[in-house]
Amino acid sequence: MKAIYLSLLAAAGVMFAGAVQAADDAEALAKAKGCLNCHNADKKVVGPSYKDVAKKYTAKDEAMLVKHVMEGSKGVWGPVPMPPNKVTPDEASKLVKWILSMK
Repeated sequence: MKAIYLSLLAAAGVMFAGAVQAADDAEALAKAKGCLNCHNADKKVVGPSYKDVAKKYTAKDEAMLVKHVMEGSKGVWGPVPMPPNKVTPDEASKLVKWILSMK
């Protein structure tokens, strides 16, 4: 019984470490791609905070958000347009998943 408990605890630790690593990778990607020049996790800069985006959208909006990240958008959060970003679809998806996790 003790061995099963320890195995489950170890598995949970590995899963948690993987989630933390994914978040760190996404944040590093956001920094590298310049996203943090206009966005912040907690407060509006030029664009909305990531927490505000996460409050407004759900996982079902992911494809639309990926498109906005890649192609830009205007009129969604006010008069200032978001320019297109030089990211791959995979990078945009990683960024969107990270942003949506900030609820």
